[in-house]
Amino acid sequence: MKDCIFCKIISGEINTAFLYEDEICVAFKDKNPKAKTHLLILPKKHIASVAVMNEGDEQTIGHLVKCAKEIAENLNLPGYKLQINVGRDGGQEVFHIHIHLLSNYG
Repeated sequence: MKDCIFCKIISGEINTAFLYEDEICVAFKDKNPKAKTHLLILPKKHIASVAVMNEGDEQTIGHLVKCAKEIAENLNLPGYKLQINVGRDGGQEVFHIHIHLLSNYG
């Protein structure tokens, strides 16, 4: 999507240091952290929200959760939470599905 800030980050149009990248997703630090560790994990494929997922997108979202687990292990986080905001009323600000990985450790 042309106007999506996360698509611009993924494409390299906006310079962002990735903490993790594979063929399906990327992860980077949130620019307005709400915890000591606050990362965003998002697919390279533009999916606007959980509310508009298509058939097969559940595999992508499952991959994001798996990557969140691996990232947390690599950062030696003893505890963390994963959060997905859905829709404007659910707190979603950027309409490109993403998981917040938050921890008071790190």
